[in-house]
Amino acid sequence: MFDKILIANRGEIACRVIKTARRMGIKTVAIYSDADRNALHVEMADEAVHIGPPPANQSYIVIDKVMDAIRQTGAQAVHPGYGFLSENAKFAEALEAEGVAFIGPPKGAIEAMGDKITSKKIAQEANVSTVPGYMGLIEDADEAVKISNEIGYPVMIKASAGGGGKGMRIAWNDQEAREGFHSSKNEAASSFGDDRIFIEKFVTQPRHIEIQVLCDAHGNGIWLNERECSIQRRNQKVVEEAPSPFLDPETRKAMGDQSVALAKAVGYTSAGTVEFIVDGDKNFYFLEMNTRLQVEHPVTELITGVDLVEQMIRVANGEPLSITQDDVKINGWAIENRLYAEDPYRNFLPSIGRLTAYRPPAEVVTDTSIVRNDTGVYEGGEISMYYDPMIAKLCTWAPTRKEAIEDMRVALDSFEIEGIGHNLPFLSAVMDHPKFISGDMTTAFIAEEYPEGFDGVTLDSDALKRIAVSAAAMNRVAEIRRTRVSGRMDNHERTVGDEWVVSLQGESFDLHIEADHDGSTVFFDDGTSYRVTSDWTPGDSLATLMVDGTPLVLKVNKITGGFRIRNRGADLNVHVRTPRQAELAKLMPEKVAPDTSKMLLCPMPGLIVKVDVEVGDEVQEGQALCTVEAMKMENILRAEKKGVVSQINAAAGDSLAVDEVIMEFE
Repeated sequence: MFDKILIANRGEIACRVIKTARRMGIKTVAIYSDADRNALHVEMADEAVHIGPPPANQSYIVIDKVMDAIRQTGAQAVHPGYGFLSENAKFAEALEAEGVAFIGPPKGAIEAMGDKITSKKIAQEANVSTVPGYMGLIEDADEAVKISNEIGYPVMIKASAGGGGKGMRIAWNDQEAREGFHSSKNEAASSFGDDRIFIEKFVTQPRHIEIQVLCDAHGNGIWLNERECSIQRRNQKVVEEAPSPFLDPETRKAMGDQSVALAKAVGYTSAGTVEFIVDGDKNFYFLEMNTRLQVEHPVTELITGVDLVEQMIRVANGEPLSITQDDVKINGWAIENRLYAEDPYRNFLPSIGRLTAYRPPAEVVTDTSIVRNDTGVYEGGEISMYYDPMIAKLCTWAPTRKEAIEDMRVALDSFEIEGIGHNLPFLSAVMDHPKFISGDMTTAFIAEEYPEGFDGVTLDSDALKRIAVSAAAMNRVAEIRRTRVSGRMDNHERTVGDEWVVSLQGESFDLHIEADHDGSTVFFDDGTSYRVTSDWTPGDSLATLMVDGTPLVLKVNKITGGFRIRNRGADLNVHVRTPRQAELAKLMPEKVAPDTSKMLLCPMPGLIVKVDVEVGDEVQEGQALCTVEAMKMENILRAEKKGVVSQINAAAGDSLAVDEVIMEFE
């Protein structure tokens, strides 16, 4: 077995590989850029080597720099993680020439299957059903428009070397095909150093289901069931689960057998994933093969008990698989939520900054519940603009899908993050969505269910009442503490009133509290009551309560006259007032927000790539105004309504902060 491996990656996947290597008694080497000097993967590894400036094309994907790090440290093998150099045949070739093992497939398999165009041709030759499309290279936007018309809209414009949603656009007409071609080409060049583009038919009602395969160099190959990855945004997976709630055993076996056959056809070794589009009748079509470890591999590990990273290392060491197809079972259900530094209230635009609070839920392993959090950040760390915005992968496992979902809800409610915009509220909303709960979703789930974007969650009456009584009980605890500090009376509890008005989400409840040593019973004016118990202490940012015997987890921050409470995707200002204070509050004027309707504000910190209009131009609704790049993604900002440009405050090459004014209108 190897004594030392180098991880040619960063963030959570580097940390994930280090954990398994450490368990196997293998020393690890991290590489890092200037931006990652204090990163978690650097701290966790036994050694670390600096490889350059923050941009990936000057550090993490520069083969010569990675090879230098290998020589410096004497690493015997390299795990590439995903992204960066993980599917780069030249990197695998360089390692082979150096006599260093690549913990991944042979370079021939990478070339054959890592390239989407080549892999589709091989799949067609192997009589695998594929999605209709144009497999040749596309030279310019005019050709892209012509091909799109021949295939028929809508079409998917893809980077041949793409992955992780980068370099992908859906076009519904000629204008979107032209714009999508340019953006995909630019993103592909900056993310992968390869700007080749192809186009295929976009299936409008697909499910995205993928098969995990594992092959060794001795001719053995198995499939480890499937992952449902249909909940995506901008072609980037957000929620994954294993197994799929849609497949039956016959379809699962057919997809698995076909995946292994395809892998063997190209001499594949190591872990890999064959992705399919599956229609409503369970017809499946080969989409692509990812010749690397997938981001969502933890859910497969949780339902099979197989450590995929360990298997990759053993295969790279020349060992035959110790697992047969008969050994692969489905045990329970696993769900993964990807936590991104993206602000859901700003159309999921990237967010950067310092993590002033980062407190994930405790990881748990029991016979009936597992909570796992794969992460590469820590409290006080910085979220950079240079890399993928994923912060962590929160996973839960339970014997049934229903239980796994409920465990995920609690885990999300318990996850504390401050300092940046993040998608925790959105993930909570998805976990409570009827379509997700039923398993009836397609890749269009987010577009269909949140067509105007995400603006928070409106809680139902029962949820509001549970939060209201909790806030009243917590306020009583806080009031008692204040009387102790002030020393107003020796018997401090007598100074705390029993009558309160709790206002939240536009509703108010008149409440009466009867407290005892074990908790509080809170009465509504209609006579109904809730029993509330908790060990919450004022100042704690997380409150775990029991409300009528049912757990409730709240994120809590103090505001004037009450609390800011976040739960199940809702973000509420909850005011707890005396009856007299509530009367006076009704007389207070509401603060009017400033008018920014005639301005184009930068929606996230980023770089202006280009400005498409000039002062004096009349713009139409939906017209492209400028392009902003952040976290390797290009975002086209469009006019919300007809207007005339009166002033432009930014130019191509400018770096802007969030809400800086890009241009103004008459």
